[in-house]
Amino acid sequence: MTTAFFTDERCFWHGGGNYAFTLKTGGLVQPGAGLPESPETKRRLKNLLEVTGLAREMAIQSAPEASREVLLRVHPASYLDAFEAASEAGGGELGLRAPFGPGGYAIAALSAGLAAGALRAVLEGRAKNAYALSRPPGHHCLPDWPNGFCLLNNIGVAIRAAQAAGLARRIAVVDWDVHHGNGTEAVFWTDPEVLTISLHQERNYPLDTGGPEARGAGKGHGFNINIPLPPGTGHASYLEAMERIVLPALHRFHPEAIVVACGFDASAVDPLGRMLATAETFRAMTRQLREAAEALCGGRLVLVHEGGYSEAHVPFCGHAVLEELTGSAIRAPDPLGETLAARQPGPEWQAHVSAHIARLAAYFL
Repeated sequence: MTTAFFTDERCFWHGGGNYAFTLKTGGLVQPGAGLPESPETKRRLKNLLEVTGLAREMAIQSAPEASREVLLRVHPASYLDAFEAASEAGGGELGLRAPFGPGGYAIAALSAGLAAGALRAVLEGRAKNAYALSRPPGHHCLPDWPNGFCLLNNIGVAIRAAQAAGLARRIAVVDWDVHHGNGTEAVFWTDPEVLTISLHQERNYPLDTGGPEARGAGKGHGFNINIPLPPGTGHASYLEAMERIVLPALHRFHPEAIVVACGFDASAVDPLGRMLATAETFRAMTRQLREAAEALCGGRLVLVHEGGYSEAHVPFCGHAVLEELTGSAIRAPDPLGETLAARQPGPEWQAHVSAHIARLAAYFL
């Protein structure tokens, strides 16, 4: 079996809204190039895979749009109706910083469909692992409120579809996007069969969510883990957080599959994060989860693309992840690798972050 890679050109055509960076244009805000969530980071990753030849070592495919029946397992009819109506009327914006143009509903349903297709391919044994180049992203979208560039909760839809098909019940989500996965947390807040773990820069986005005290509710209490990390955490401390908190939680939960909300905005040169991660950070975290998946659930590992806004760096971070997923000998050396390695935090800061991680680890035991 090979690594399956799910992508579709139509996802790169998503767009909409009058923004300059994350600011609405008008008044004193001059019109700009739009939101930082642009198609170029994703398209350049796909292009790099083709240029290096790594694409030829994967099973590249698309998937159908997620049907209304599938979407209703996560999103209420009232939200889907409003979204679809606005989409057919030429586009608009629902929620916060989640604009879309004409046909935006169909494109978002396709993005969710790519995630669902990737998870299904792995659970049905047609791929050893998979990557979904989903766009628009999904991890901020609550059942009835889109925000943070996210219009449908791609991972939530994929998991509910897999559960409904009887392919798996216990699934773990590890979200290493630099922003808190508030939408995925909300979808599974009371569900003890889905473990949600979010590593994120503390008080980045959203400002009022992502604290360690948010553990889930009812039967789902204890199955939501938030790991807020200070700005400037760096490569070594990311791996420490994985070793001390994420991997033990996965082993306690013993999932049937692991799904990663794979954002690359913890990159050291991302405009929306300050976390100093490198391409090697993402490669190493992928290796940690690949080995955990092999030990716990037959290697069933699926990565779904989320954020990441550096057009130059995201392709190399993504390529490193896919090198690890495929086991390929093909390499795309990170042109910023030496520079970013030399700018990692010093021992005093690492000790400070290590103490913070130790406190969190004790809290979750």
